[in-house]
Order: sequence, then C-alpha cells, then structure tokens
Amino acid sequence: QVQLVESGGGLVQPGGSLRLSCAASGLTFSMYLMSWYRQVPGKERESVARISSAGDTTTYLASVKGRFIISRDNAKNTVYLQMNSLKFEDTAVYYCKASIAGVTYWGQGTQVTVSS
Repeated sequence: QVQLVESGGGLVQPGGSLRLSCAASGLTFSMYLMSWYRQVPGKERESVARISSAGDTTTYLASVKGRFIISRDNAKNTVYLQMNSLKFEDTAVYYCKASIAGVTYWGQGTQVTVSS
C-alpha cells in the first residue's frame, strides 16, 4: 500500500532552520506532484509548497517564499522541505501529499514548533 512518512520536525528557535523529509513507498513516485501542507488547530490545512513530478516547477505560499525550499529526489522517492528563517507563525503540523489525476495520498504529519 501507499505510504508517505514525514520526518524532521521538532522544536526550533525563531530564525532557525529545519529540513523536513517525506519518504514515499508503494507508488511510482516520479509520476506524482508532491506538496507540503501545514495545519494549526482550528484552521484549515494550507498549501505551503509544491513541486512538479520532474522537479522543474515549484510553487510557494507567499508567506514562505524566499525562506522555504521544496526539492525532491526521485531516485530516493523522497521530497524535502528546507525551512529557513523560521517564524513563530510557522508552527504547525506539516503534511506531505502525493497527487496525480485526482488521486491523493497524505502522510501522517510531523510537528514543527517555533518557540524561544
């Protein structure tokens, strides 16, 4: 079955960095659009970044543009989110999503907490 497993979350001070990873299995990873979303309690899940199947096109939420970088390694079936200059408001559970032709898979999420 399809599995998406996120890792790399944790506690970081404002201005710090984290790199999230999402390892995929059970699907032809290189065919899927991959995305990172985040959610805080009481709010809707929002799209943070996405990357095309070939990795040549990326899109970012305006508030993270210039601070976050999404990348993928199709040989390792993994998508990454490098998060720099973290702010308090980046605190959330971060999820990765794989999608193709209306089919969507989600990971279980990893907590990122930005706190001093």
